[in-house]
Amino acid sequence: MTDDPIAEMLLRCAAQDRAAFRAIYSATSSKLFGLLIRILGDRAEAEDALQEVFTRVWLKAARYDGARGTGMAWLVALARNHAIDRLRARPQTTAEMPEDIADDRMRPETRLIATGELARMSTCFDQLEPDRASAVRGAYLQGLSYTDLAARFDVPLNTMRTWLRRSLLSLRDCLNQ
Repeated sequence: MTDDPIAEMLLRCAAQDRAAFRAIYSATSSKLFGLLIRILGDRAEAEDALQEVFTRVWLKAARYDGARGTGMAWLVALARNHAIDRLRARPQTTAEMPEDIADDRMRPETRLIATGELARMSTCFDQLEPDRASAVRGAYLQGLSYTDLAARFDVPLNTMRTWLRRSLLSLRDCLNQ
């Protein structure tokens, strides 16, 4: 018998020893369940995850390598990785309840201000040379890279950087008037 009884039971479990599997479950399930609850934050989901973890223990016990750590460490890693996989598989929601959803409609005064700002911005863009205005729109509204813009306008990369910098300064000056 080794100093690690869990490792010994895992080796027996790898040989399909059902008594060893029951013993592993009895010895470790409460600790693993606590870990799963902490990670997942939901008791019912932790119960399901624990069942899946022990299914994996039964199927993958032969993969345990005592030279890489204790039996309990292997079980904890198995449970932790499974819980993280479950977290990643959860759908990403930003709002749980309908009342948590922000009203995205603009209020009338906000709409008037935005319309005025849009008109000012349009006037300022009209003061730029057409290719410079198009480059700024491409970079900041379409997300094109400097390299893409330089190729599109057939200019060197540093020239494109200069165009964008000078155009942004002109827009800033125009908007600050």
